[in-house]
Amino acid sequence: MTVTDPKAFLTSLFKAAVAAADPEQIIAANLPHKPKGRTVVIGAGKGSAQMARAFERAWEKAGNGPLEGVVVTRYGFGVECRDIEIIEASHPVPDEAGLVAAGRLVAAVSDLTADDLVVALISGGGSALLPAPPEGMTLQDEIAVNKALLASGAPISAMNAVRKHLSTIKGGRLATAAHPAKVVSLVVSDIPGDNPAFVASGPTVPDAISREDALKVVERYRLPLPEAALKHLKSEAADAPNPDDRRFSGHEVRVIASAAVSLEAAAVEARRQGMEAVILSDAIEGEAREVAHVHAALAKEVLAKDRPFRKPVVILSGGETTVTVRGAGKGGRNTEFLLSFALDIDGRRGITALAADTDGIDGSEDNAGAFADGTTISRLLAAGKDGATLLNANDAWTAFHAIGDLFVPGPTGTNVNDLRAILIEG
Repeated sequence: MTVTDPKAFLTSLFKAAVAAADPEQIIAANLPHKPKGRTVVIGAGKGSAQMARAFERAWEKAGNGPLEGVVVTRYGFGVECRDIEIIEASHPVPDEAGLVAAGRLVAAVSDLTADDLVVALISGGGSALLPAPPEGMTLQDEIAVNKALLASGAPISAMNAVRKHLSTIKGGRLATAAHPAKVVSLVVSDIPGDNPAFVASGPTVPDAISREDALKVVERYRLPLPEAALKHLKSEAADAPNPDDRRFSGHEVRVIASAAVSLEAAAVEARRQGMEAVILSDAIEGEAREVAHVHAALAKEVLAKDRPFRKPVVILSGGETTVTVRGAGKGGRNTEFLLSFALDIDGRRGITALAADTDGIDGSEDNAGAFADGTTISRLLAAGKDGATLLNANDAWTAFHAIGDLFVPGPTGTNVNDLRAILIEG
């Protein structure tokens, strides 16, 4: 098979991956049973508003009666719901709107009974959208913590170990606020390994990670936390509830969409179009530019020697890389990955790559990611830009913007982490 338009082909794989995590489909297949009492829907994340709308529609279609609730999502990601209030707040850096939203979620689940049902719609990004600093800390302290974590290069599991111990809502605390009501958590996972306790720092899902573990993360990554945050983290007040706490008895947690399912959907779409596809892993972590070196080496090996896979082929991978911020540029982990990848494959024809976040946003700009090929670096030079210099400044967005290769699909309504698709034709 010869691909006449590599960008269009790779875009079709992205669309297939996103469709596999479409809330309209996955929510309807995971409706909990109607309770005797009230049904209260809460949620947080970049895909939570679309999840809320899908839940409303499915709940009504099933004839399950009235519901109520409140959900928080990123600015620009809201959709219209009839019974569930949608609040928009800042991501990836928390703001006052998120602080208000966190309070509203707690209030929504307070004073419930054992006959009531709480449905938690949780997706990636919920941690930043639910700032809830403990006594002695301010919103500015939590913002400083978040910025330190984002710049640290720490994996998401390490970040969440710290976040959940510096919050009054994360680490299962929102579920304890709903006691004695039953809580059913429907989770769209953007976490390598799909541990639901790590998604949005687990507001309704506890885990056994201790504050001692969190302190080790602070030490390992030399996190410059505010004094108030360190003081709290060293006190027993930071301890999160354990999974065996009786208040979690009877709760249900369902991971209803994940990177693994979406990668399989992308592979199926590639094969439908006549292109062989292989999946490396749905849980790749590490520094974005270093992960790019490995992917580029593999692509070059396939291009030159037809091993370990024969070309033509598309190589797929997922997971969540990290970026240790050393410069003052703009970008996200996917564009950083691609700029490093482009430098490694410079001058080689027959390789085209797309790396994008399935929620539609990579970093803080409006792109999900970008495209790169063997001409990327030469085209940058023609535009007066040096790829290596931009990479060192963490300014990958500027690089791909300069040559018109940003990928901007808009908010997708879901979030199952990153998709990397590398087409090798030869």
